[in-house]
Amino acid sequence: MHDPRLAIEIAGIRFNNPVLGASGTFGYGLDMAELIDLNRLGGFCTKGLSARPLAGNPPARIVETHGGMLNAIGLQNIGARAFVEEKLPLLRQYDTRIIANVFGYSDDDYIEAIEILNDGADIAAYELNISCPNVKEGGIVIGNSAAAAARLTEKARRAAARPLIVKLSPNVTDISELARAIRDAGADALSLINTVVGMSIDVNTRKPRLNYGTGGLSGPAIRPIAVRMVYEVARVVSLPVIGIGGIASAMDALEFIIAGATAVQIGTANYYDPRVTMKVIDGLSEYCEHHQVDSIFSLVSSLRKE
Repeated sequence: MHDPRLAIEIAGIRFNNPVLGASGTFGYGLDMAELIDLNRLGGFCTKGLSARPLAGNPPARIVETHGGMLNAIGLQNIGARAFVEEKLPLLRQYDTRIIANVFGYSDDDYIEAIEILNDGADIAAYELNISCPNVKEGGIVIGNSAAAAARLTEKARRAAARPLIVKLSPNVTDISELARAIRDAGADALSLINTVVGMSIDVNTRKPRLNYGTGGLSGPAIRPIAVRMVYEVARVVSLPVIGIGGIASAMDALEFIIAGATAVQIGTANYYDPRVTMKVIDGLSEYCEHHQVDSIFSLVSSLRKE
C-alpha cells in the first residue's frame, strides 16, 4: 500500500509519506475518511483546538478570490477535551499520523489546551498556531514578534508530552529571524506558511466581503511566497520544515521539497478536489520512478542554482 521511497521522519516520528492535510481544511479527519483512504495519507493536522470550545465568527466567513480564498472562520472548534473524548477514539483505527493543532489568546490558554491533549492517546505531535492575538498584551499577534513566539514556544515545549511543531506566520518582516528564535526556544520542527492577511471589498455596497473585515488568504496565489519563505528558513535552521501554501499537485509539492521542506501540507485544494492528497501521493511515486529516486528525502534542499 505504501511506497517505501516516500517514507520520511520528522522529530522522531515516521510518516509513510510526506503528504499531510493542513489544519482548518481537514476538519478532525473523520469527514475526510468518507472521501479518501486515510490509511494512505502521511498524516493530518486537526482543526485548531483551544482549551474550551469556540463558536467562531458570524458569516460571511469565506470569500473566493482570484487564485485562492479568504477566510475569517474565527477558529471555531469543539475544544481540546471533546476532541480527546469524542474524536480521537474514532481516529485510532486509521494508520495515519494525527497532529493536533493548538491555539490560544494567551500563553496560559495554549498550555491549558496542550495539557488536556496530553491525555489523548495516539496523537503524534502538536502544531502550535502562533498567528493569534495575545489579549493580555494589547492584542499583539504572537507570531509577529520573535520574542513573544520564543517565549510561548519555550513554555509549550516544557508542557508538551509530544514533539512540538511551530507554525510560522508570513506576516513578518524577516521570517528567518522568527525561525531562529523559535528554534532556540526548543521547537522540534517548523511548519510554514500560515495564511497571508488580505481583504476583499464589494464595490457595489462598498463593504468588506468578510464580516470580520480582513481574513487569511490561502491557495495557489500565495504559493510562490510560501516556497520562498521555506527556502529562506531551511537555509538558516537545521530543524525539519513542513511546507504549506497553495499546493494542488505533486509538482507543487516537489517545489517545496526541493526548496527545503521534508513534508508538505495541503489545504485549500481539499475544498475543490477532496482527493487531491491521494493524487499528490501517486504523483510523487511516479516522479521517483521516472527520475530513479530511491528516497524522497534525497530531494530535500536539492535546489540547483546553476
